[in-house]
Amino acid sequence: MPSLLARNADVLVTMDGARRELRNAGLYAEDGIIKQVGPTAELPATADTVIDLGGQIVLPGFVNTHHHLNQTLTRNFPGAQNNNLFPWLKALYRAWARTDAEGSRASTLIGLAELVQSGCTTVFDHTYVFKNGNNVDCQIEAARELGVRFHASRGSMSLGESNGGLPPDDCVEDEDFILADSQRVIERYHDASVGSMTQVVLAPCSPFSVTANLLKESAALARHYKVKLHTHLCETLDEERYTLERFGLRPVDWMETLGWLGEDVWFAHAIHVDDAEIAKFAATGCGAAHCPCSNMRLGSGIAPVKKYMAAGVKVGLGVDGSASNDSSNILMEARQAMLLARLRLGLLPPEGPRKYMFLSQSHPVRAGEWMTAREALELATIGGARVLGRSDIGSLEPGKCADFFSLDLDTVAYAGGLHDPVAAVLFCAPQQARHTVINGKPVVRDGEIVTMDMKPVIAMHNRCAANLLED
Repeated sequence: MPSLLARNADVLVTMDGARRELRNAGLYAEDGIIKQVGPTAELPATADTVIDLGGQIVLPGFVNTHHHLNQTLTRNFPGAQNNNLFPWLKALYRAWARTDAEGSRASTLIGLAELVQSGCTTVFDHTYVFKNGNNVDCQIEAARELGVRFHASRGSMSLGESNGGLPPDDCVEDEDFILADSQRVIERYHDASVGSMTQVVLAPCSPFSVTANLLKESAALARHYKVKLHTHLCETLDEERYTLERFGLRPVDWMETLGWLGEDVWFAHAIHVDDAEIAKFAATGCGAAHCPCSNMRLGSGIAPVKKYMAAGVKVGLGVDGSASNDSSNILMEARQAMLLARLRLGLLPPEGPRKYMFLSQSHPVRAGEWMTAREALELATIGGARVLGRSDIGSLEPGKCADFFSLDLDTVAYAGGLHDPVAAVLFCAPQQARHTVINGKPVVRDGEIVTMDMKPVIAMHNRCAANLLED
């Protein structure tokens, strides 16, 4: 079986139960599974693949719990640069519906390449506009070609404008077809085994783009096949107004009536929730994908991540769509999560009737309120693994998948910040991964993608993006 030896790391962050941070360390893996983690002197002397990590810090591969890879085609899209969620969606729905299989493959590869170059090794993608020949198959094939651990969604929209939904009628699908294709994709691709490289999630898009019937039937189908469920929820106050006016319930309460609270469910964004709803997430086992950059870009709000963590809610990071970010850099997302949680704390009201104010010396931060760099790194690693229901990724320890990345420490950006190199990963400017290894196989080596030639992919991607704008 193929073996891998990574050695001589200045620092290796395990994220194991003891949160060990090892010096002059490395790991040894066989057939994609870690067999040993520890000081370099205690590791085997050789392997089929050997990576010298001298002068580098090593971290578990980051886990992205919410993305829209096809949206790399509409980054910085004219007419959608200065909108909040609903008008932003209306400006883009038809462009996404014009994405064909070629454009979908190219955009998936581009988004995944950017993610792995920023340390991401497991990606959940929420594509939900399957028109014009686009399908889940081409995305899964692209992820396999690049070598990325991939959770693909059979997303969906079925509620068009004529029936009270937000998307145009020509951008939605027939519900019987959605359910039949969802079953096909699960049966063909879902792999629940340890170390799985491909899993399938059912993901109706949002409360304002699918019917109650599709949500119920998708949940029943997912539970029959034991796959997970995902949707956008509590992203904006517009969405809250929509469910209150249409159903007489806030979004979380409405989803509860449809059987959409449970250990197998996680929600993207989950910003506009109260304490009772946070408690409900914790009690039922629901997870949340925190997407700080997108939430800032669209002016959606700041998710109560520290409250979630304190309540025991599963929380991971989501890069979100590359048309609302507009990048696929998960290391930048982790840094932003740390900073945005601090800003939210600064805007919280002190006890009493006074309105929102910034923290001052008269209102000091209490222990546990501040988002630390290590907490943000936990969200990006073991937090995301918990959200996706994976016990085989998220940390570097024997029995886990050999998914990790490294960053050079001897750089201009880290100069002067190495008193605490682990915290420097987020406090200093985000750097590009030197190496990214997935399932024991190098995907990025010396900063470059090595599993495929990206130049023709970039050229094809730009052609497809230009075609969307011209139509």
